[in-house]
Amino acid sequence: MNSAVKWKPVAAEKDQSLMHRLLEEQGCADFQDLWRWSVGHKEDFWNWVWDNCGVIGDKGATVFKSAARMQDCKFFPDAKINFAENLLRRRDNAVAIVFRGEDKVERGLTFKELYDQVSQVRRGLRALGVTQGDRVAGCLPNMPETIIAMLAAASLGAIWSSASPDFGTRGILDRFGQIEPKVLFAVDGYYYNGKEIDCRDKIAEVAAQMPSVKKLVMVQYTKTDISSMKAEAFDAFRNAYTPQDIAFERFGFNAPLYIMFSSGTTGIPKCIVHGAGGVLIQHLKEHKLHGDVRRGDQVFYFTTCGWMMWNWLVSALAAEASLLLYDGSPFYPSGYVLFDFAQKYKCTLFGTSAKYIDALKVNNIVTKNKYDLSAVRLMTSTGSPLSPEGFDYVYEQIMPHVHLASISGGTDIVSCFVLGNPISPVHRGEIQGPGLGLDVDVFDGDGKPLKEGKGELVCKTPFPCMPVGFWNDADGARYNAAYFEKFPNIWCHGDWIEWTKNHGLVIHGRSDATLNPGGVRIGTAEIYRIVEQLPEIKESIAVGQDWDNDVRVVLFVVLQEGAKLDEELTGKIRKAVRAGATPRHVPAKIIAVADIPRTKSGKITELAVREVIHGRPVKNVEALANPAALKCYEGLKELKE
Repeated sequence: MNSAVKWKPVAAEKDQSLMHRLLEEQGCADFQDLWRWSVGHKEDFWNWVWDNCGVIGDKGATVFKSAARMQDCKFFPDAKINFAENLLRRRDNAVAIVFRGEDKVERGLTFKELYDQVSQVRRGLRALGVTQGDRVAGCLPNMPETIIAMLAAASLGAIWSSASPDFGTRGILDRFGQIEPKVLFAVDGYYYNGKEIDCRDKIAEVAAQMPSVKKLVMVQYTKTDISSMKAEAFDAFRNAYTPQDIAFERFGFNAPLYIMFSSGTTGIPKCIVHGAGGVLIQHLKEHKLHGDVRRGDQVFYFTTCGWMMWNWLVSALAAEASLLLYDGSPFYPSGYVLFDFAQKYKCTLFGTSAKYIDALKVNNIVTKNKYDLSAVRLMTSTGSPLSPEGFDYVYEQIMPHVHLASISGGTDIVSCFVLGNPISPVHRGEIQGPGLGLDVDVFDGDGKPLKEGKGELVCKTPFPCMPVGFWNDADGARYNAAYFEKFPNIWCHGDWIEWTKNHGLVIHGRSDATLNPGGVRIGTAEIYRIVEQLPEIKESIAVGQDWDNDVRVVLFVVLQEGAKLDEELTGKIRKAVRAGATPRHVPAKIIAVADIPRTKSGKITELAVREVIHGRPVKNVEALANPAALKCYEGLKELKE
């Protein structure tokens, strides 16, 4: 790989950064030296972040409380904070949020208006009896009302959980049904690619199947009639109360804030519970230190509310930055729409996915010399590894001046293990380095560190944004199995990664069976539950195939006797998956096979199939009950096109 330097920090900018200040205070030579200090002196480091990144709350006397198991260690065990208080610290008349919904809607809110509207919705939730620990859910687009509802819930100590409205009924129920929300905020419809998508019937069906929901509040984004629904309009719900000062109650540092959902590879999605303090302090660190986000900046991320990058984006309010929200297709009415948005509002952090950058290249989108994007200091790319050619394209055709940071983490930590920093150069095809305070390493299969070569991404010591647990996992067994079974007392993240000679990192994809098309983690079980309801399908197995610098979903089906995999059935399968899950779940290839390999205990083995289609040897063939089934997946011509 050509690791040519693509960007270097300008001294004047670098010297103004908060990270540079920390480096100078600690007498460190460079970022690697600073990272080593932050890992080796975690109490000093996280105490510094609390004080210098502006956490509002009562810190308490203890920064870190050790325990025998990594997941039982606690940061700031005596601290008290209110997450909403931290994000609503500004109350002036500067613009806090700008929202654009394709070419249909464009509006904004000031910091004062945001605070006031949160106070109104908060009063409405309190009148419904919402209190600490209750769940409030949102099936909403990336719009101001979503942020208002979340902050209102968080201000009361309630737990927020969100899903994108492009999920099917089953996908929403598989998530929210487990956590039994007391209030559901939802949307009447949304716009995508110029089309209006009506969500009313789906939302009504979801609400009817969740008896825990005391109140359904509908945001009328597309201005449709909701009078036939057992629901209250968001504006009416809010306007029933006058704005008032919020008396923020402070809760424990590890009090639950968010419930986020795993991909559901082996069943319905796991409910990952994140604590308010861990999310806040980690996001402040990433925004203010790694992203150099400053008061008055304009922060944009192209994301839905079903992706953790929405949670990450919203936290920029704690850095006193403004948010730029966009909902809809990034290529409607043209591939320049997001750059038009960024130029108009002088975006300073432009966040997107590697797949979006690939799509810009495919569509020959060139902004250099066409748009004034000089305000953009940082462009972040996540979701899947950004290829070296992707780096080239950004610097040659999009923003030659920008600090381009490939970042990676996940729903599991609502943040990043590895990301950029404003004081080091950017090398082609590389992530700049690990996050400060995170003891990241690369392990081989025996749990030994690898200085070179590909291995498992691990974190060797505790960090504040570890989940506080999984929902309905009283003994912690599922939590332990998810991260700590491979290497005892070491967090194993499931990414296949390697160090570079520049102290950077390159991710080569997921090391487990989770599908990851376009950077969106997808569980195979979510596909199976839909496909195997079709009368023509006996059984199915889905894997990810490395393809065109990304991963595409390949679905193999065993047909019922007399069924034929023709265009009609292929279309039926795709339509069912799209309706029952999301468009991202729809397989790129559907192939009929005679058999599916399984273990002696009867479990199908996605990993074995994935290895075969990539021409790699299958480990532990002796564990299979029907190893001859692997022959069905060898040398398939359909996978070469």
